[in-house]
Amino acid sequence: MKEPEEDNILQEITPLGEHDFMFVADRHKTGYDFPLHKHDQFELNFIENARGCRRIVGDSDELTDDIDLVLISSPQLEHQWAQGECRSTDIHEITVQFYLDFHARMFDANPFASIKNMFERARVGLAFPKSAIMTVYPQLTKLSGLTGFWAVHELFAILYELSVCPDARPLASSAFAKVAEGNESRRVRKVETYIRAHYAEELRLEQLSEMVAMSPSAFSRFFKQRTGKTLAEFIVDIRLGHAARMLIDTIAPVSEVAYVCGFNTLSNFNRLFRNRKGCSPSEFRERYVKKKVIV
Repeated sequence: MKEPEEDNILQEITPLGEHDFMFVADRHKTGYDFPLHKHDQFELNFIENARGCRRIVGDSDELTDDIDLVLISSPQLEHQWAQGECRSTDIHEITVQFYLDFHARMFDANPFASIKNMFERARVGLAFPKSAIMTVYPQLTKLSGLTGFWAVHELFAILYELSVCPDARPLASSAFAKVAEGNESRRVRKVETYIRAHYAEELRLEQLSEMVAMSPSAFSRFFKQRTGKTLAEFIVDIRLGHAARMLIDTIAPVSEVAYVCGFNTLSNFNRLFRNRKGCSPSEFRERYVKKKVIV
């Protein structure tokens, strides 16, 4: 395998100082020109009047509706809001950057359980439905006018409201974001862990079901019930996530990426990649070619 190229994702340096808790930018803009980037702080990003804006979070690449709200809690997850098909000349954007150690003991307390769970899920990026966005809209739009304790109080109120939303949708794949998804079933966790470690190898249903002492047909049903995906879909998702990451982090040919990530043929890899990502592997790689800049 070829050596990785130098990291070509912009590492944003935010305005937050050592003792600052949060930064809020509430602005109106005519378009987007900030490149793909990542930063150490969590980010809650809201936009309105921006239909057709291209939202990139990890290996998720979608066009937004009139309003959009996304939470990102991983410092390694690259993201960008780009012009896409947006023709608006009055885009309203509210960006909140903050940092919380959600593994701290206080988040184990019951009142914070839903927020902690949301932060765990947001490591791959979470997009919220319109109903949830409209619930917190009044609080979001007044956040930039608050200071000190009251700003923090309002942010936690917003986070709590979002954390109890049942329809928040993950964006990036867990393999791309280098995040292990949790599962309450011990047997499913065991198989998922094995797949994540051996995704490049041949994986057979008989072999995996034997690991948890179940028949292939029973385990197949059990896995789908617990994860919402078939075993084959899960394996493909893991392989494609690693492939997408490799396309960005290395200069390896697409054919080598396909082989290293467990795909038997290049044509099958290209077909599955296009079906999941909406573009070819080469097109996906080209989208992430950015000049490295420190700001």
